[in-house]
Amino acid sequence: MPPPSAPPPQATPDDRVSPSERRWVWGFAALILALSLLPYIVAGASAGTDWRFTGHLFGVEDGNTYIAKMLSGAAGAWLFRTPYTAFLQRGILMFLPYILLGKLAAPPALHEQLVVLYHLFRMAAGLLMILATYDFIAFFIPEIALRRIGLVLVTLGGGLGWLLILLGKTRWLGWLPVEFYSPEAFGFISLYGIPHLALARSLLLWGLLAYLQAVQQEVTSGEPRRPWLRQASRVGALWLLVGLAQPLTGMLAGAVAALHVAATGLAQVVQYLRHLPADFSAWRRVLRLAAVAALIAAPLVLYNLAVFSLDPQLRNWTQQSRIPAPPPQHYLVAYGLILPFAAFGGARLVRRSPWTGWLPAAWALALPLLAYAPFSMQRRLVEGSWVALVSLALCAWLPRYQRADLASRRRQMALAVCLLPVFLISNLLLLLGGFRSAASPAPPLFRPAAEVAAYEYLQANAPPGSAVLTAYGAGNALPAWAPVNVLTGHGPESAYGATVNPLVEAFYRSDTPDAARLDLIRRFNLRYVFWGPGERQLGDWQPGRATFLQPVFSAGEYTVFAVNPAEVR
Repeated sequence: MPPPSAPPPQATPDDRVSPSERRWVWGFAALILALSLLPYIVAGASAGTDWRFTGHLFGVEDGNTYIAKMLSGAAGAWLFRTPYTAFLQRGILMFLPYILLGKLAAPPALHEQLVVLYHLFRMAAGLLMILATYDFIAFFIPEIALRRIGLVLVTLGGGLGWLLILLGKTRWLGWLPVEFYSPEAFGFISLYGIPHLALARSLLLWGLLAYLQAVQQEVTSGEPRRPWLRQASRVGALWLLVGLAQPLTGMLAGAVAALHVAATGLAQVVQYLRHLPADFSAWRRVLRLAAVAALIAAPLVLYNLAVFSLDPQLRNWTQQSRIPAPPPQHYLVAYGLILPFAAFGGARLVRRSPWTGWLPAAWALALPLLAYAPFSMQRRLVEGSWVALVSLALCAWLPRYQRADLASRRRQMALAVCLLPVFLISNLLLLLGGFRSAASPAPPLFRPAAEVAAYEYLQANAPPGSAVLTAYGAGNALPAWAPVNVLTGHGPESAYGATVNPLVEAFYRSDTPDAARLDLIRRFNLRYVFWGPGERQLGDWQPGRATFLQPVFSAGEYTVFAVNPAEVR
């Protein structure tokens, strides 16, 4: 048996990824993004004259809020204020990509322009996520075929949730399989419909990759005076951009780096205790690099912590934002097949590249702690862990010796390719479900044309920021078509929902006295009252009989009433 040869020194992705590889990645990205666009094209074509497509095939309630954020940018906003509450707000620096994109649109056909811009953003962010994923995997995996398998697995892969569906356990333990609703757990959902998460992941991976490259140079050069500050500034700038795309992912970048610093420090202690060579000087340089990069990104983190701690409405938003992780059994179903390979590959990687290999290894080991952290949005902290697990698992498929015979390599690769389809079934079902929903217009993916006509009346006639009373369903959709504010329409963003929602429901009941309605109108300075099927379900009150309201628009089952100021005083 030939002795193992020393692994080649790791270089930057530009050195490690050849132009032909890069062309393959671009071709793969173009194919996948074009495929992801097809269901949306089908949905737009199937709407006809009776329906209007919202622009979303899943997660429509959140999707409408993204279009609403873009619409606020089109209406002149530079800071974020949610249109899903009528309480006064301070503007904050959040959702900047959506607000900036909205400034590229203008009437007429404003909603259609915003939807097109949204999907252009989705395609661009998806491309960046695919490129960043390949670069991150390439840092650890020298085999081109394995890099490509890894990219397919990260981009299109899921867990074994499809088996639960096949066995009739769609709601096992009260939860859907993770890959059908959690964009953080894998990757396809972000690429398919949530562009800011795809953008945040691409920046997260490139930021961690820049950090790893700097770590490698710090521990291998041995030079006491190197331009480490420039490297730390580059890493910090990328972490800062991650925070602008998605604040929690920005905090996660620092957390992963902290895990790496802790793991490498512990490794040096273990080496020392075993009377083996330990390099505490190199570890201190790594600590310095991570600390300075974190300091550069810290102002944005501190800003977000301050505004969400000091502003009562943002504190309420945090309290209403509940994104818990599913039971551990679901993550075992999601990741169970890849975990043995990740464990074996992680051990090999840490032995081969102890300073850099500990980053994906520590990230994967911390997955249970991240998923079940005592935090209301704990599921968000799983973001990117799938990339770490796949990178580790690919290391298990690397030939043990650099000169392994060709037949052995081919057998390993054939086995990996045979296993790959098992991971793709869940997202294939998700894509097929998108085609099915796109071909059958129905709420909430589509809205009736008459309802949208009422929204467009408000878009053209209501001053931006006007408060409109609606039921929850219309309240979710309306701000995506008109730059107005509603009292209810989104769980986290509609402030004090437990108090406000009963008041809205009571407004439409016939047993509510007009004095209570007028009090709600004055309290929130309501300018319009919306009346459609959703509002009729709340009660049998007839707004046309109220002297303080006058109809200003009607189409089909939908009527917009303007508040008569003279009657409200």
